[in-house]
Amino acid sequence: MPSLSSKGILMPESPIRKLAPYAEKAKLNGLKVYHLNIGQPDIKSPKIAIEAVKNVELDVLAYSKSEGNLELRKKIKDYYNSFNINITSDEIIISTGASEALSFTMASIMDKGDELIIPEPFYANYNGFATANGINVIPVHSNLSENFALPKIHEFEKLISSKTKAILICNPNN
Repeated sequence: MPSLSSKGILMPESPIRKLAPYAEKAKLNGLKVYHLNIGQPDIKSPKIAIEAVKNVELDVLAYSKSEGNLELRKKIKDYYNSFNINITSDEIIISTGASEALSFTMASIMDKGDELIIPEPFYANYNGFATANGINVIPVHSNLSENFALPKIHEFEKLISSKTKAILICNPNN
């Protein structure tokens, strides 16, 4: 009989997916729901973009290169270079979303048992990404009385150990 792997058993349930039915029920009951969870776009797509997609004439819609479109990577490089942040397009990777990028980054720079410091509150699925890679999340607390501003540097420094490999600074708009 098939069973879950030990890694699968350790994976935390997504609180976002767990709470979604409650939000939907509240909406059906006429309540206004403010989604502070996944980065679901709520901005109208530009008509020019929709028309461009409608008018594409391709025999095959192939996958993009794994590092992302070179033209876009060059534009991003130019943008950062304009602020004297000197990077090359080879140092830029385009992903399908922040979750994929963060998960790949964690897997590529951290080993099992390493520590990742993240200011709270943070996107709940960061725990899942870390767990999947055997990484321990070390929260640094922020609080409502300070409008959840980033804690002072010394609060981070107190948590740094020989196992700390990264500090993830996140913001509400991804």
